[in-house]
Formats: sequence, C-alpha cells, structure tokens
Amino acid sequence: MTTKGEKRIVSEEDKIFAKNFNIMDHPDIPTGLPPHLQLQRTRVLCKNDAPIHTASVSYSGAYNAVGVDNSVKLENFSENFKVDVIEISKDGMELTFDMIGIDAAIANAFRRILLAELPTMAFEKVFIANNTSIVQDEVLAQRMGLVPIAADPKLFEYLSENDQPNEKNTIVFKLHAKCAKGEGRKKVLTEQLIWLPNGSALVKESGDSNSKPKTYTSFSRSQKESFPEFADNPITPSYPDILIAKLGPGQEIELEAHAVKGIGKTHAKWSPVATAWYRMLPEVILLGEVEDEDAERLVKACPENVFDIEDMGNGRKRATVARPRDCTLCRQCVRQNYGEEVNKGVEEKEWIENVSLRRVKNHFIFKIESTGSLPPDVLFTEAVKILEDKCERVIANLS
Repeated sequence: MTTKGEKRIVSEEDKIFAKNFNIMDHPDIPTGLPPHLQLQRTRVLCKNDAPIHTASVSYSGAYNAVGVDNSVKLENFSENFKVDVIEISKDGMELTFDMIGIDAAIANAFRRILLAELPTMAFEKVFIANNTSIVQDEVLAQRMGLVPIAADPKLFEYLSENDQPNEKNTIVFKLHAKCAKGEGRKKVLTEQLIWLPNGSALVKESGDSNSKPKTYTSFSRSQKESFPEFADNPITPSYPDILIAKLGPGQEIELEAHAVKGIGKTHAKWSPVATAWYRMLPEVILLGEVEDEDAERLVKACPENVFDIEDMGNGRKRATVARPRDCTLCRQCVRQNYGEEVNKGVEEKEWIENVSLRRVKNHFIFKIESTGSLPPDVLFTEAVKILEDKCERVIANLS
C-alpha cells in the first residue's frame, strides 16, 4: 500500500498484465453487438416516410470496440450462402429463388450480368426482297431483331467486322408470307420463319456459267452437319405465335434474316431476359398485441393479405403475421388510422408503434424471366461463371 506522495514501483508482472489486458475478457462484459446495432447491421427499417439503415457496413474493423469481427471470410461465406428455388413457371421460363448470405452489391452484379453480358443469338441483318405491307422496312427489321431464337449461343462464334458470315457464326431464316386478293387480313407469325441450314438463298452477285451465284453467306457445309444437335431438332424462334405483321389483301412480305451472336450491352435484342430483378426479404413484426376491432381493421387495411386473424377463445381475436413474404411495403398498416379517412371529432391513432416493417439485408428474392432463348437456371449458371471470370481477371491483374 502506498501513501500520498509516494511512488509505486511497477513490477514486470504488472507490465505484462497491462499489456495483455482486454476489457472484453472480463466475465461481466457482454459479448457481441448490442441489439440496436445488430438491428442496424442486418435490417433495413422502413419508416412511414423513408427507409433507414440502408447502407451495408463493409469496414472490417467497424465493430472492433465491442469485439465483433466484421471482415469477410471465405469460410463464413461458404457456411452462410445458399440458394433456395421457390417457384418455376409451367413453361420453365420464369424462375424465382432466394439468395441468402450475400451483399446487395453481389446480387446487383448478377442482375447486371443477366441483362447485359450473357450472349444470345439475335437477328442483326434483315434483307427485305419485297414488302408491300403497311409496316415500313425499318420497323419490320426492328421487330424481327426482337424475336428470340432458341439456339445455344455457346455453339456459335462471334462475327467481327472482318469475318465472313459462315455456318459457325450466322443463323439464316427466310420469311415469305402473302395475302391473296379476296382473302381477309392475315397474321404473319414467327412460326412462318423457316431455318436455312445451308445459308443464304438470296443472290448477291450472279456468277458466270462455271460458278455458283454469290449469296450473303459463305457456308462451307450445312449446319445440320456442323451441329449434330440440330439434325433432328431444327432451330426455331423461341415462341411460334409472336406477331410480326398483318397483311391485307394483295400484300406480301419476303425477306431473309441473319442472326449473329451478341450481348445486351451492345443492343437490347441480345438480352436473354425480359427482366431480372430482386428485392430484400420483407420482415413484418407486430410490436404489440393488436386485438379485436383493431385486429380486423389491420387485416382489412393490408392489400396483400399479409395479416390474419387468430381466434383466442372467449370471443377474443388478435392479428398475426401470416404471409410476410407478400409484403410490398405499401405502409398502409403504419399510417394514421390505417389510411382511412377520419371524421372530425374522432380520435386518430398512430399505428406505426404497433407494426415494424423491415427488410433483411442479406436475403434477396430474385426473379429471372427468360425471353425463351435459354432456361433461367442456365442463364443464372452462366452469370455465375462470368462473375467468376471477372474476379479471376482482377486477382491476376493485382498479382
């Protein structure tokens, strides 16, 4: 024990203890993030005017003061990440699935790749031999360009400016539709497009008696021979009932369309999806008991039927959250008096204290709607490969 004015001699044991001392090792100190910080870290809170805590905390040392490691580790990612398939449409061209355990930046990367970087086959050149319909040539060519083609783009090569159209980089279709005089108006559908496996049939330059006329492609062999998968399964548009034009009596369309490989970043016609979008998983929490008349009004106020009524017996009823996934954040349940008009003299209630609307930051509901060129599960798999290739290029450049 030292008295006032005396100097205390610090021993080596005291120095070692001070050096290794960590307040988080004390048994009375709580570990982990406080509940309010954990909520900000993992949830977006949707208030009645705007959402808050929307940003992700990416700094690894953000929570070092409370002993929480916020760094990204491959082991943790492998344990937490998963994909759950929720729904597949009857035609197999719409896929809904959950991606759990990733950041919004990764989910958005997949969305952008699906829209702009996955290759498909689409009509690039349209040679119109005859068009007497009311659809102008430019509009007709544009409509042809947006027709999806059911052909695997991995089988074909890109066509550059210096390349000649051949069986490895070009798919040729012809269309000849005519409405005879005296007939009613006739629809021209994509089922009338005929695949030409031997290449173009339109003569570009007539040759002499000893040579063949020159066409707009240079096929050395039939595509049925080059691609055995097309021998018994010819290339067709993804859907046979897409309307191209309507012909009146005496009108005619004759054209040849050449499809090449491209990506949506160049033109939207090469985008393999009609849309690809995601949203965070909704989380609806009742902060207190909502019973009887208030429960019925709450259930009635929600347009998506998120809430339900539970019978508690003895004539008592209370509201429960039955379908939180269907919540669209219309905020009707957190508005004054549930959004109903209130007559003068009637007390208004602020129901935001009863319901908390949240979004889970690392849980995304993802939906892919394919145009029909490739199934959505294949599109997502290819998007993963492209993102993986990008990461490998970044690592190679950094090293």
